[in-house]
Amino acid sequence: QVQLVESGGGLVQAGDSLRLSCTASGRALNLEAMGWFRQAPGREREFIAGMAWTTDDTWYSGAVKGRFTISNDNAKNMLYLQMNNLKPEDTAVYSCMNCHAGGSRVCGSVTDWGQGTQVTVSS
Repeated sequence: QVQLVESGGGLVQAGDSLRLSCTASGRALNLEAMGWFRQAPGREREFIAGMAWTTDDTWYSGAVKGRFTISNDNAKNMLYLQMNNLKPEDTAVYSCMNCHAGGSRVCGSVTDWGQGTQVTVSS
C-alpha cells in the first residue's frame, strides 16, 4: 500500500497561483502513474490531471488545461500540481492518487488516495 500526503492548499484570490505537493511513501514503491482529483462541495469527484511516472506523459481535463501543470520528482517520489490563474470555480479539495498506467487519460485504475488539501479561491 502507498501512503499519499498532500500539502500546499490555501486561500487565494482569483488570478493567483498555488503549487500543490504530494508525497508518496510505502514499502517497495513501484509507481506507474499518479494524478490529481478535486471535489467541490455538492459535486462529483473530478479527475483533472495525470502523469506517467516513467514516460512523463501527461493528461489534463479541459477545465484546467493551459492553467495547471502536473510534474514529478522521481528521486523524491513527489508529485506536484502548479495551478496558475486560479478561478473561484477551482475551489475544491484536491487529492492525489496512485494508479496503474494506461488509457487515454494516462491513469487507469486507482490504487491509493490521499486525504486531500483544501484550495479556496475568492473572487
